[in-house]
Amino acid sequence: MALARTFAIALDGVRGHVVEVEADISAGLPAFVLIGLPDTALGESRKRVGAAAMNAGCSLTQKKLTVNLSPAALPKQGSSFDLAIAIAALSAAGAVPGESAARAVHLGELGLDGRLRPVPGVLPAVLAAREAGFDRVVVPAGNAEEARLVDGIEVLGVTGLRAAAILHGAKLDPVDEEPVMPAPAELRRAAEPDMAEVSGNDEAVEALVAAAAGGHHLSMVGPPGAGKTMLARRLPSLLPDLVGAEALEATCIRSLAGLGVGAELVSRPPFEAPHHTASAVSLIGGGSGRIKPGAIVRATHGVLFLDEAAEFPPSVLDALRQPLENGSITIHRASGAASFPARFQLILASNPCPCGHYGSMDAECTCSPISRRRYLARMSGPLLDRVDIRLSVHRLGLAALRSAPGQRSSGRTSRELRERVEAARVRAAERLSGTEWTRNADVAGSWLRAGKRRLSGAAIAPLDRALERGGITMRGYDRTLRLAWTLADLDAAASPDVDHVGRALFLRRGIAA
Repeated sequence: MALARTFAIALDGVRGHVVEVEADISAGLPAFVLIGLPDTALGESRKRVGAAAMNAGCSLTQKKLTVNLSPAALPKQGSSFDLAIAIAALSAAGAVPGESAARAVHLGELGLDGRLRPVPGVLPAVLAAREAGFDRVVVPAGNAEEARLVDGIEVLGVTGLRAAAILHGAKLDPVDEEPVMPAPAELRRAAEPDMAEVSGNDEAVEALVAAAAGGHHLSMVGPPGAGKTMLARRLPSLLPDLVGAEALEATCIRSLAGLGVGAELVSRPPFEAPHHTASAVSLIGGGSGRIKPGAIVRATHGVLFLDEAAEFPPSVLDALRQPLENGSITIHRASGAASFPARFQLILASNPCPCGHYGSMDAECTCSPISRRRYLARMSGPLLDRVDIRLSVHRLGLAALRSAPGQRSSGRTSRELRERVEAARVRAAERLSGTEWTRNADVAGSWLRAGKRRLSGAAIAPLDRALERGGITMRGYDRTLRLAWTLADLDAAASPDVDHVGRALFLRRGIAA
């Protein structure tokens, strides 16, 4: 009897769990038994590993081979366990030194020719290996650059199973083989559009600056051609660069989604704009087999833009309510559950009615009052209650267009506006130091309404009256307070005054831009 072990990583969302891969060779008819709750793709690894080992020149045993993935109750998905299974089997047969195999984590999918193919999710898997105390990880050559983004762990990129066995001390002659590289991915995003290209709409631009400074959600309603999409697509250009844990988390999500990761962490906030025919699964995440991140997860630390929001099915829009409140999403399926971060800024853009001309000065609306109400009612009250800024955007006239050339030198470029946003965020971070929050939009309302953060009665009087008259909910009360603090940070004020609270309440109720 021969027993050997090595390790792999099972991913649960962006979290990884160490899996011990045990291989046992015993007397009996030739067989390859894989146990430990594998999914369909992982169950097929028996055939992949057997053919890959034979073609790599290091065949598996002709006795009974049993491979156990422990802990057995943990669901295991995908083909990234192939390399660990093969190394454990070769180690049990004595072809690979057991001590070397047991001190490393192995990730990678085997092709029938014995070469290693890149797999998604290598970055969070390597992070999990480091946190579990491992100091060495073996990955496909195509994933080595991504894996080396993690400091404090030795990353060994190999082209195939034979090279991995030699790495562990197997007495095999090396062979030249071409590594399998990941499919080309668009790692460089197109240049972000500049806010200087926006003509007029001064109030809307200031509202976008406030949204960027505090991380607030925003909705825009207006006729076609009013500039809603143009404004929304320029919000990411106002957001600061991602650094530290945010950059690492955004890169992990990109790796999980199979979008490709280069030699550097993601530095700019992501931007997702799903079509209004998108399903709840594509927006939230899920799918059969391995649970994949949806648009809200890919937009983490960035912007989720829903154009023509009233055209989305109401059930899809209402699925956003829990992630907007919690900043995370847990997706449950029969095969298990996966948790993902979902801390994004939501931008909604919609026409005011089915024909789009209600309230327009240059076109007549042909919609009945009930059809207009039914159209906008697709965006439910509970969803809109989580939106801090609501804009009513109108078409521009000729005067605004002719004044456009002078806008570029009047503090309206994205770079200049971003400097204001960054300065406001620094003030908020200083005030929130020692707490779990860094942005005003994340602060608990109870924290703002207690102690020295509590505003004076005169400053908060408009907000109290709105709550007493039923104009806003308690959630809306707290969200208006957060927005007032953001406006104060933009004005470099020590705390909001009655003007800041009034402006915040005005923005929440909707303004004409």
